[in-house]
Amino acid sequence: MAVYVDKLRDYGWRHGPSCHLIADSVEELIEFAVSMGLRPEWFQPKSSPHFDLTAAGREIAVRHGAIEIDQRTLVIKLREFRSRRLVLEV
Repeated sequence: MAVYVDKLRDYGWRHGPSCHLIADSVEELIEFAVSMGLRPEWFQPKSSPHFDLTAAGREIAVRHGAIEIDQRTLVIKLREFRSRRLVLEV
């Protein structure tokens, strides 16, 4: 299992450029996020479970071991996650 961060992008968010923190499992994602100081209620479970990170949060995540990925790989990882989730629900 692993945790990932994509590249910073400007989404027009009030905190400046941001990125996504994702993982191979929801449990691992939340555990990792909390270990780096994020609050569990910031978790966004809809469609693509993730946390949004500022530039500073991304740096902390990488220091804690998050794997840096590009946008294409992010989409691939999210599709893999959804596929595993659907198989588990059946």
